[in-house]
Amino acid sequence: MMGPQTSGTARNRDVELYFDAHGDNSNPPVLFVNGLGSQSINFLPAWVQSFNRAGFYVIRMDNRDVGRSSKTPGEPPSIERVFEQLTREHSLGELSAPYNLSDMAMDCLAVLDALEIEQAHVWGMSMGGMIVQTLAINHPGRLRSMTTVMSTTGEIGVGQATPEAVAGLGTTGDDRRSVVANAVAARELQGGALFDKDWALSLEEAAYDRCHHPQGQVWQLLAILASGSRADQLPTVEVPTMVIHGRMDQLIQLDGGEATAALIPDAELVVYDQMGHDTPEPLWGDYVADLQRLADRTR
Repeated sequence: MMGPQTSGTARNRDVELYFDAHGDNSNPPVLFVNGLGSQSINFLPAWVQSFNRAGFYVIRMDNRDVGRSSKTPGEPPSIERVFEQLTREHSLGELSAPYNLSDMAMDCLAVLDALEIEQAHVWGMSMGGMIVQTLAINHPGRLRSMTTVMSTTGEIGVGQATPEAVAGLGTTGDDRRSVVANAVAARELQGGALFDKDWALSLEEAAYDRCHHPQGQVWQLLAILASGSRADQLPTVEVPTMVIHGRMDQLIQLDGGEATAALIPDAELVVYDQMGHDTPEPLWGDYVADLQRLADRTR
């Protein structure tokens, strides 16, 4: 069981955002920001507790278009069409996006505002890393520190996925069983040496039952593509930064993390040899220690 919990809904204009918070709210807050299509429950109770025990007040949220947060009306283009367009033109082309990463960064601030938190550590993985980078660029005063995990700079040709990893993204299914099975298979393709199939299965079953909304993944992907590269802005970041990446990552390969760390002044790069595009439980203690070390730089 998790400790004391606050849950609620924040609002950024017409978008409602689900959040929950755990632990002692007098402790330093850390906002965890998820990747493409992932819900707040991706950060499991045991994950939350590990950061609580280390003295952090933990905040989870559903990005727009997933979980209990607002959904974009209408139907997006197919994810296959999005990748086809990107591969052919290396640009968004004709595809329009109803929002971008700057809007999603403002969603994060809305959650902090709802909790009356002026500054927080932010920890974002994959797309979440892109969102927290955008926060650090546009709203540095709201951040105590930034940890960007298995993410990249937005530059074309940097942190590119392998064809096998991309193929897993476009697979859904017709019913609960096939959706869950395909999602687990995609996680296995993208995971590293520490991948736990039973853990992935239980998480994907819970995610399906809480909110199955595959359109959200496509809208979020369009937001990434519409936002372009952050390479010109990242050298201006003054927020204490850590970049974490897995050497076995096939969805955003290691050079994405290396490029991010190289662009941000004084960023610390941490590479885990057995980590893929996942956050395996055997490394949770290391992630906690990483954040503690980064937080010490802000005191």
